[in-house]
Amino acid sequence: MNDARPPRQALRTLPAQKRIALIAHDGKKSELLEWAERWQETLRQHHLMGTGTTAGRLNQQLGLTVEGLMSGPLGGDQQIGARIAEQKLDILVFFWDPFAPQPHDPDVKALLRLATLWNVPVANNAASADFLLSSPYLSERYDMSIPDANAWASARV
Repeated sequence: MNDARPPRQALRTLPAQKRIALIAHDGKKSELLEWAERWQETLRQHHLMGTGTTAGRLNQQLGLTVEGLMSGPLGGDQQIGARIAEQKLDILVFFWDPFAPQPHDPDVKALLRLATLWNVPVANNAASADFLLSSPYLSERYDMSIPDANAWASARV
């Protein structure tokens, strides 16, 4: 089936002030907090959002302003996914725990699928997050290619 994949013909410009989602599974929350503490001055320059407890702990322990969404298992991962599909999220930092089974694993997979589909930069650990936040593109406008969903939908009708 040739029409299963939309062409990457549309252009999206990320703003200089990025919209960054910060998510961590329970076994990785402390690691994310340690990482965010090192980067807090940089993170303060951007719009932050996070799921459940992660957002609350970033607010409480580091004083970062983080828009809190639902807990991941209660729909927070899907809320982040919706922001990606709506092009209202620019970077995803998701410290997921490869050793702990997650009851919402299908939601996690769907979130990562959307990030890949919409060409959203993703960091899954401290090293990859360091590379993302140290990029010169972080505080600049950035043009990127995304699927041309409108053309794809029109062709399917």
